[in-house]
Amino acid sequence: MKKLCYQTLKDQGYEGYLLENAPERILQFGEGNFLRAFVDYFIDMMNEKAGFNSKVVLVQPIANHSGFSLADVINEQEGLYTLYLRGFENGRKVNDKRIISCVSRCLNVHSDYEQVMACAENPDLRFITCNTTEAGIAYDPSCKFTETPPSSYPAKLTQFLYRRYQTFGQEAGKGFIILACELIDDNGKELEKCVLKYAAQWELGEDFIHWIEKENIFCSTLVDRIVTGYPRAEAAAINEANGYEDNLIDTGEIFGFWVIEGPQSLREELPFAQAGLPVLITDNHKPYKQRKVRILNGAHTSMVLGAYLAGQDIVRDCMHDDIILNFMNKTIYDEIIPTLSLSKEDCMDFAAAVTERFKNPFIDHALLSISLNSTSKWRARVMPSLEGYVEKFHRLPQCITASFAFYIQFYHLGRELTDAGLVAVRPNGDSYVISDDRSVLEFYYQHKDCSIKNLVHAVCTNTDFWGKDLTLIPGFEENVVSILEDIQAGGTYEEMKKCL
Repeated sequence: MKKLCYQTLKDQGYEGYLLENAPERILQFGEGNFLRAFVDYFIDMMNEKAGFNSKVVLVQPIANHSGFSLADVINEQEGLYTLYLRGFENGRKVNDKRIISCVSRCLNVHSDYEQVMACAENPDLRFITCNTTEAGIAYDPSCKFTETPPSSYPAKLTQFLYRRYQTFGQEAGKGFIILACELIDDNGKELEKCVLKYAAQWELGEDFIHWIEKENIFCSTLVDRIVTGYPRAEAAAINEANGYEDNLIDTGEIFGFWVIEGPQSLREELPFAQAGLPVLITDNHKPYKQRKVRILNGAHTSMVLGAYLAGQDIVRDCMHDDIILNFMNKTIYDEIIPTLSLSKEDCMDFAAAVTERFKNPFIDHALLSISLNSTSKWRARVMPSLEGYVEKFHRLPQCITASFAFYIQFYHLGRELTDAGLVAVRPNGDSYVISDDRSVLEFYYQHKDCSIKNLVHAVCTNTDFWGKDLTLIPGFEENVVSILEDIQAGGTYEEMKKCL
């Protein structure tokens, strides 16, 4: 079977959209599944629908220690790959296939560093995108200007910007629009802070620092799409059906939403709207991040531990259980949405989409996977809704309070502390491993023989977990004790019923 490339598609008489030749206008740090199914998909759609006419140079940030190079595979396929976006949309099952043709080539930042830096001299280059993981945007003072490359991504970017500055000087319009996609707060602003620190540390001059600030736009963004990546179990059948070998097949959910914080002038340079894409350019992305974290992630965290103890294993299956589904919906619509700053209509539309996403027949999203680090997740995703609800209504939210009891029960069933985590047994007899920070696991192991009342008090007063003493919320501790007693008598499923 022939590899996927332009000639293979021509030989097949392929009639879909392809962009074989165009200027390289985007540099992308990160060649992984997420960016290729999200950012590069949007660029490809703009090329087709809005005449964006731009190619992307991918940069692989990891050295080829294993001998395998994804950059080599991408280049062998001339940047082409098949993307499948799958799920429910407006109640309809969707399985969209698209060959993405916006990628020109892929460089490895270690073996091809000078070629990466040479991209800074390309006058057509205007955009930089990145997703270097949550740990990627970090300032490491040990990085040196003379290193090729330095270890941190912001240090590499500073070198790249300096090469650009050296090439074009103060010429207006030769800076970059930088779109950070890492999953940290204010990702663009944090990246800019790191770059400015390196520029000062390396003594690159006040004129360069002024150019960074004046000619470059560092955009904080919110990205939202579940990307499931290479479909290993389906790949052979997909290739057989397509008539070509594609080693870069990518898959994700049909839902996608990108919020970009920046000036409205970005609308002219990035024609998302003309291409009909779900991208919002705004002067403040935080309300949208709050909506995603509280509704999507909050729904997961408040529901999955109770559902797992009730015998469920997959998110999709929970959506077909009326009790669990209604518990989740009551949590979202009655207890989370009233605490959010965006309009009720916006939040309800997003919540409806969340339910469709959770029903996705193509994604087996394991509850136990979502349970990882549930302590910090409950603090970040659910606790703000608890506090917001109490402040607004002066009473406890029933489902959220129950979810805290589910969380405690999930951890309290842990009996054996191992290197892998805290081993527990759920009511149906299945064993499971609780994964969290070691200090959290040790805390629950030390309290495994406590009475319910003493256990709840110890959890609520653990300010290392919550950043505050939860016993100060009127009635919260007493309600959690009562719910946990009921759970130990009748199970989490019966407790969900009581909330409805």
